[in-house]
Amino acid sequence: MPDVPHPAEPRSGLSARGVTVRKGGRVLLDDVTVHAPRGRVTALVGPNGAGKSTLLAALSGDEAPDSGRVELDGADLHAVPIRDRARMRAVLPQSHPATVPFTAGEVIEFGRSPWGEADPELRRRVIADCDVAHLLDRPVTVLSGGELARVHCARVLVQDTPVLLLDEPTAALDLRHAEAMLRLIGARAREGVAVVVVLHDLAAAAAHADDVVVLDGGRVVAAGAPADTLTAELIGDVYGLDVEVLADSGGNPVIVPARGRHPTPTATEHPKHRR
Repeated sequence: MPDVPHPAEPRSGLSARGVTVRKGGRVLLDDVTVHAPRGRVTALVGPNGAGKSTLLAALSGDEAPDSGRVELDGADLHAVPIRDRARMRAVLPQSHPATVPFTAGEVIEFGRSPWGEADPELRRRVIADCDVAHLLDRPVTVLSGGELARVHCARVLVQDTPVLLLDEPTAALDLRHAEAMLRLIGARAREGVAVVVVLHDLAAAAAHADDVVVLDGGRVVAAGAPADTLTAELIGDVYGLDVEVLADSGGNPVIVPARGRHPTPTATEHPKHRR
């Protein structure tokens, strides 16, 4: 698979420039360059272990790269003090441990900690957007996975930062809430926020992202508009699964396994796994 060329000088937004991350003798990210401009949703996709969460951690400033640089509007993000960094980007991690019985309302208010002051109007709007008003007085220890995910989405949204970094925000959500969440982060992007979201649902990435970055083995193998990156050939090569790329009523790609009348090869039978 050919190398993806480094982009030209980035516009305002969040960038990784030649970022490499090594852990335990393994290269988790290998010379990764991506740009997430303000006003757009950038989706990170790829198979398990591709480096999506590691890249998100590097972009947040929480994971210092072994080489390369992460920049927000041209400034080195890792040189920014932690408190100031928390005013620049909000991070939704993949998991949400709930071991202390804070109420959902208290957890949401934690998002205002970097600012040291509440914003009641923003809080009311976010609570309505995330459909969590009925959960505010409940301890998070008794919430379902989907309810807890919506509470933490509300927490990062009240943080009110110019960058949003979301790791699988829809993984625990039902169909209605997943679609609502993706529309909500799209609305934030249209307000000028740079949104980076890790997604496993390729159809959701195609429908809701402005730009898609495909990772495999810690490297960027494709980047661009969904219609250009989420092709049957590329998906088959990266995921080791033959797929069909159809179109929904809006012209967005819909990716489904190529079942047809014959069995699709298993993951270990696909040519990717016979190299």
